[in-house]
Amino acid sequence: MNEAQDPNELFDIVLADGTPTGQTKPRGLVHRDGDWHRAVHVWVAGHDDAGDPFLMFQQRSLAKDTFAGRLDATVGGHYRAGEGLEQALREIEEEIGIAPDPCALRLLGTRVSVNEAEPGTIDHELQDVFLLVDERPLREFRPHPAEVAALIRFRLEDLLPVLAADSGGLEGEVFRLDEPETRRVWFEASDFVKGGDRYFYRVAIAVANALRGDAYVAV
Repeated sequence: MNEAQDPNELFDIVLADGTPTGQTKPRGLVHRDGDWHRAVHVWVAGHDDAGDPFLMFQQRSLAKDTFAGRLDATVGGHYRAGEGLEQALREIEEEIGIAPDPCALRLLGTRVSVNEAEPGTIDHELQDVFLLVDERPLREFRPHPAEVAALIRFRLEDLLPVLAADSGGLEGEVFRLDEPETRRVWFEASDFVKGGDRYFYRVAIAVANALRGDAYVAV
């Protein structure tokens, strides 16, 4: 079995508005048939040592069945069959090796995601999107090598023009478990997971507003 995902993992099937159907199906069939299911995204952000706001992405493992090697939400995972939010948040520790207080997570909204960019995959998800402010050094995270190839911090000032398609690339601070130090690496806009709804751009704007202290933010 591929460590990065289990095609037999059971998901609850829902309608497009989130209403449970009472049915469960294996992951592989859900992504083949385009069934609606639920997922959770957690975005880690904060201020760096210079006081500049940052947003953290993960580089997906090369073993992933979708978007292998691309940059994606800091933490992303599915609700398994029968799980609620508290159980689904296990993904944070599983993917990046920290276990925050659930009360520290700020709900930014639920994204309706339709993605058919990968051949043979019809991914229809309702994604609960959260912000976690965590400013610990990158090397204090423990990304799971089967799930996450690297963690990357981008300054929001540099990231927003790329996500708005006003700039072609930017530098990020990269942490890999097999390297003794973090390093600066150049990334192109094409390195990010593709999406037609400008999701990353909307997240970056919401995070910038939240870090500024705004009371009302949403994706």
